[in-house]
This record gives sequence, C-alpha cells and structure tokens, in this order.
Amino acid sequence: MASISGTAIATFARPQFAARAQVVKGFSGLKSVSFSIQRNGFPSVRLQPAPRRFQVSCAQAKPETVQKVCEIVKKQLALSDDTPVTGESKFSALGADSLDTVEIVMGLEEAFEISVEEESAQSITTVQDAADLIEKLVEAKSS
Repeated sequence: MASISGTAIATFARPQFAARAQVVKGFSGLKSVSFSIQRNGFPSVRLQPAPRRFQVSCAQAKPETVQKVCEIVKKQLALSDDTPVTGESKFSALGADSLDTVEIVMGLEEAFEISVEEESAQSITTVQDAADLIEKLVEAKSS
C-alpha cells in the first residue's frame, strides 16, 4: 500500500468501472490518503481526516477579569511593575515555562474559586485565553 500527500488528487476509472466510480469534487482537511489496488479489483481509497488545528471563540472576557489575570500572571512570574502584561501577552513571551504555566493556572483557580481541567489548561497560551476560560467556568459554576 502506498501513502501519498499533496494538495490535489485526480483519479480515473476504467470505462468498465465508470458506472461504479464516484466522483469527489474536492478534499479538505486531509492528513493522509492511502491507495490500495487489488489484483483484479477496483482501486480503493482511504481518507484520514486531519486534526483540528485551531478553534475560534467569539466570547471575550470582561476587562476587569483580564486585568485580574494580568495581576496574577505578574505575581506568579515575579515580573516588575514596568513589564507590560495585556490580554494579548503570551505566557512564553513573558518567560514562563511549563511549570510556570501550571503555577499560573493554580493561582487563577485559587483567585477565582474554580477548577480548571488539565485539557483546558493546556489550551491556555495567552492572558486572554485564561480570562475567557475563567469567565466560562465562573458562568457554568453559577448556573
């Protein structure tokens, strides 16, 4: 079996198989495509979907939540008052390693009296990500 990667795939059926051939106009989000041909049979195609690479969220946290998260991040990373921390600030750009990020999440859990699941914690890369998640968790806790 061969494995092929690319942006376009064209398949041609022999005339005797044309009635059974299915035409697909395009492929989107594929990670890999596998072809196998049996000796006297029609070629089979196996498509494997690519993992989701990004997620779009329209919810924005309140400015006061973002500000409180900024203060907690500054405290956890022992940043000076002169160091600017905004919603767009990435933890890695502020010098945080993976252990620092865990400590930031623990500080946020304590300050906002919430519990952040490990999977959600791994998706936090910016102050805004953290603030948005906190608002979502606080809202879910109160309902």
